[in-house]
Amino acid sequence: MKYLTPARALVAAMALLTASAAFAQVVIEAPMAPPPPRAEVMPGPRPGYVWDQGRWRWEHGQYVWVPGHWQPVRPGYRWVPGHWVEHGPHWRWVDGHWA
Repeated sequence: MKYLTPARALVAAMALLTASAAFAQVVIEAPMAPPPPRAEVMPGPRPGYVWDQGRWRWEHGQYVWVPGHWQPVRPGYRWVPGHWVEHGPHWRWVDGHWA
């Protein structure tokens, strides 16, 4: 029967902590609803890319506009744009992702 040495236990603990940190997500919450989206001129189609519309980002106590940009296509997936969701008295940002 093998025993776990302190060094092996330390390595195992560090691996576990590193793995859990990799899956951590930052929750962005704002105290008020975002302003209406700005009208953006979407560029013409670009092969191999999908347009990710502009959005309002919560930064240092205020909303700041972030213009749209191109996302490389992932075959077999569809792009779900990021969006704000009302959460009680606050608003939470849900990142765009492939589904």
